[in-house]
Amino acid sequence: MPKALIITYYWPPAGSSGVQRWLKFVKYLRDFGWEPLVYTANNPEVSAIDESLLSDIPDGVEVIRRNVPEPYGIYKFLTGNRKKKIGVGFTSDSTKKRSIINSIAIWIRGNFFIPDARMFWIAPSASFLSKYLRNNPVDLIISTGPPHSLHLIGLKLSRKLNIPWIADFRDPWTDIYFYKDLKLTWLADSINRRFERKVLKNADLTVVVSKSMADRFKKIGAKKIEIIPNGFDHTDYSHNVTLNNTVFSLVHVGTIPPNSNSDKFWKAISKMAENNTEFREKLQIRFVGNVDKSVIESLKGCKLFDKAEFLGYKPHSEIPSIQKSAQVLLVFIPSTSKEILTGKIFEYLAAKRPVIAIGPVGGDLDALLIGTGAGIMLPCDSETEIYEGLKWVWEGYKLGWSNFNPRNIEQYSRKELTKRIAELMNKVITRQ
Repeated sequence: MPKALIITYYWPPAGSSGVQRWLKFVKYLRDFGWEPLVYTANNPEVSAIDESLLSDIPDGVEVIRRNVPEPYGIYKFLTGNRKKKIGVGFTSDSTKKRSIINSIAIWIRGNFFIPDARMFWIAPSASFLSKYLRNNPVDLIISTGPPHSLHLIGLKLSRKLNIPWIADFRDPWTDIYFYKDLKLTWLADSINRRFERKVLKNADLTVVVSKSMADRFKKIGAKKIEIIPNGFDHTDYSHNVTLNNTVFSLVHVGTIPPNSNSDKFWKAISKMAENNTEFREKLQIRFVGNVDKSVIESLKGCKLFDKAEFLGYKPHSEIPSIQKSAQVLLVFIPSTSKEILTGKIFEYLAAKRPVIAIGPVGGDLDALLIGTGAGIMLPCDSETEIYEGLKWVWEGYKLGWSNFNPRNIEQYSRKELTKRIAELMNKVITRQ
């Protein structure tokens, strides 16, 4: 059985959304003739710990954990947030409330930690793995990012040991929605773009999660590129849940960063509540995971805070039941990010509950919702269109969702997707 080294920063018991993709691939790779070897961080900076995810790691899979030199301790000390978890790119704080120290820290992050704060892990990891792999050979190297520093580890190893390499992108690099918030100098931006091109041109295969990302990377110069989207694990959604039809529950699962919050969405909800007494009485808004302060401010400003419930982080084992018990599932996408297809949206498909997405119309998520009939995309900048969309969803609820009939969902099961990536892995090592 061929063996693949998987280089990932996020791994159980880390509970970040970045864990799911390769945890599930590793869960099923043996079914398709591959033995995984995982290299990961021993001390990652993550938003939550979720011990329940450990049960998805197959028995006997070797996991190598090494300490990462993390610079975030200095940032926490300077800002006085020693216990606070850091969001992507230091940009988790709402820009409206960002202090001078936070702004300086973000500027330093963008211009001195290139491509990201895990840059200090590149050289020691490449050195350690070069020695390790000489005594414990593998047939293929796979790096998954972000953080994109891990792709530079993959690049170094592939060149030094002449082992084929796949670069897997869960999110864009220089097109990521918070890239402009890093306040990069011309030099820092050019270094980032040079690293990005080098990875794309040297990887034997680049794998991305969306068509828009694939199109963008092709223009940059990706040698060969394939799309393997995120998905859902069918075993997590095999149980039944009783739906409470006495409430109109809007449920969001996951993080809402400041760039994703839509004040116009909450204003449209407030308008519906003012104009429809039954809607107001039955409305329930639930948040599972971390939300930016701007969301709370919007809810208070729209007189909806009393309708909201903040459940915080929940173990992934509890998420399917929460999703399946929702009347409507919410997802917020930054208005400039047409290429984003988060893992959560595929779990929403598995839950088989209607989806309201707030974000860019005409993007990859919009196409997915149209193709599966799972919900609607509403533009974050138009309160009128959001309001009309909400009326349509409310009517669906009143009719018992008789107009809701999702389709073409099974192609996104994690096992089916693992089969597809295993086939690509076979092709990559065959070409060598």
